Amino acid sequence: MVQSAGKWYTEFLTPHLCVSSRIQRVLLSAKTPYQTAELLETGSYGLTLLLDGKTQSTAVDEHVYHEALVHPAMLLHPSPRSVFIGGGGEGATAREVLRHRSVQQATMVDLDREVVELCRQHLPEHHQGAFDDPRLRLQFTDAKRYLEETTDQYDVVVLDLVDPMEGGPAYTLYTQEFYRSVRARLTPNGVMVTQAGPASIINCREVHTAIHKTLKTVFPFVASYWVQMQSFGEPWGFVVASPRQDQRPLAPVEVDRRIGERRLIGLRSYDGEAHQGMFSLPRYLRDAIATEERIITMDKPLFVF
Repeated sequence: MVQSAGKWYTEFLTPHLCVSSRIQRVLLSAKTPYQTAELLETGSYGLTLLLDGKTQSTAVDEHVYHEALVHPAMLLHPSPRSVFIGGGGEGATAREVLRHRSVQQATMVDLDREVVELCRQHLPEHHQGAFDDPRLRLQFTDAKRYLEETTDQYDVVVLDLVDPMEGGPAYTLYTQEFYRSVRARLTPNGVMVTQAGPASIINCREVHTAIHKTLKTVFPFVASYWVQMQSFGEPWGFVVASPRQDQRPLAPVEVDRRIGERRLIGLRSYDGEAHQGMFSLPRYLRDAIATEERIITMDKPLFVF
């Protein structure tokens, strides 16, 4: 929820906590069939994309989020050739996926054509031409339906989704049923990763721990990790999973070796040392994950504030 206050906007993280940022100018505000999209120029973060009042990405630190979302999963696979991207309207997730030269095709499925076109036009520094890469196949439909109906298999599935908001377009994509559809579409060495909400001491139980618990009912290997997202106002969580029983997170030295081997030039945030920190969770988060009992289903969905 964003509340305008003069030349500031205020975003509530919980009913009792908010962050504010000064607005330099409003580039656009649009209502699509699925959500409200706003593009602001802010003093601290530059171009800022909001969907339904929640910060999605900013010019200053979007690379922190997108490199963290994509590369741990992509590097975990020995040679990813086919990738599915759920959401990712800014094109920055596709940008990071397509850094991997082994990728022969990346299928990006986003429900909201208008948001994708908005980002394509106004956020060129985010997608950096990814939409024009011949390896990218762009589809505008529901990702759940797409994965249930396709017979394609994917080495990596990257879920760059908006938060599971009540009445929003993505809450079904955090359910046990959807994760079963994801697993059915993965190759034997396949890897999936999803953005998984805030991971702060205040609200890590909002959705993150339940997403982890739900994935554990579907995959034998599941690992949470996090990064500090300044523009989100809190640490942000991700969960990676695989059907491989023997899968483990990569060691830092192996991360750096694979980055070099795959010639991933231009990374600004992610490397082996950063990877080690991302997977080194504080005790409060480990304890919260260990004691979580909720499983997200279509009958019992979970929503963020």
